[in-house]
Amino acid sequence: MKKFFLFIAVFAVIGFAFYKKVYIPKHTFEVVGVSAGDMEVKVNGIGNVGAKNIYKIGSLYGGKVIQFAINEGEFIKKGSLIAVIDSVDLKDQIAQIQANIQKLTYDKLSAIENYKYQNEIYKKNKKLFQKHTISALDFMKYKTNKKSAKLKIDSLQSAIVQAQKNVDALKERLKRFRIVAPVDGYVTHKYIANYQNIQPNQPIIDIVNPKDVWIATYIDTRISGDVKVGLKAFIKLQSSQKIYNGYVANIKPLNNPITYEREIDVKFDNLPLPFYLNEQASIDIKIKKLHNVLQIDSKALTMYDGKRGVWIVKNNIVSFKAVKILNFGEKKVAVTGIQQNDKIVIPNLKNKPLSNGMKIIIKG
Repeated sequence: MKKFFLFIAVFAVIGFAFYKKVYIPKHTFEVVGVSAGDMEVKVNGIGNVGAKNIYKIGSLYGGKVIQFAINEGEFIKKGSLIAVIDSVDLKDQIAQIQANIQKLTYDKLSAIENYKYQNEIYKKNKKLFQKHTISALDFMKYKTNKKSAKLKIDSLQSAIVQAQKNVDALKERLKRFRIVAPVDGYVTHKYIANYQNIQPNQPIIDIVNPKDVWIATYIDTRISGDVKVGLKAFIKLQSSQKIYNGYVANIKPLNNPITYEREIDVKFDNLPLPFYLNEQASIDIKIKKLHNVLQIDSKALTMYDGKRGVWIVKNNIVSFKAVKILNFGEKKVAVTGIQQNDKIVIPNLKNKPLSNGMKIIIKG
């Protein structure tokens, strides 16, 4: 008989220990309330720092680089000298043609004086011809000499004009051996070194205008429909913990047929310097504000019987309630389908799985 009571006592102790150590912890859950308030609706995306335009600066002509002192990360102004390419004998050609122009100019002055002389002779002999003092043949000779003198002037003038055009063309070509910046911007990459021989049209440097810098982010087309140009955005660069203000500057008209994403380009309100092309960034785009909506802890949201919803507890008995999600916040989820006075159970994978009608112990 004593053994029987001893067995009962041991069994009771074990049962109590099981209840205390196993049953209670497995059936104890955290319960939270439902709040109401405003919530910002945002669209999130991941992208990279890029630019609307990247200016690849090169030379039309090949040759040896005789002046180049540009560094990556350097800011240069529009019109600043980037590099000088050896023009070989181009300056000598210009000097030679200019010397020829000077000679032609002297020849033209002599031709003008000769024309004046021939014109005076022509006028005198014209009067003599009108008085029948000289023959028509002699008069025609003086007239021809005058025309020849005039043609000589015209010929020299044409030669001077053509030579000057050649000089202008060579000078214009010479300018192209001096490479200047077409815009203000930062040098993001350089391809050559000083005294290097380059080929025609070979890139020398890349320039990016700060006004052209943006984040090219890709957002699922199913959630990008409300994104509009001009909407406020928040940018977080991988290299910084700071949040930068920005705005939607451009929406590409084509979707990616494979990933079903749309490119959204976001610009900074104030570009942080220095900036790094291709740096990863996360983007939050502010779409709208939901007013006075019910909100629950995001940890309370779960799946049951193929539906998304929450577990509600009343008198320590739980029941599943499907909800409609309006928006995901950072820690809260805006939903419909529940009441503000409902008590929501936070599921715990370490505990016994929740089921309709299950009795639980409320933590705390």
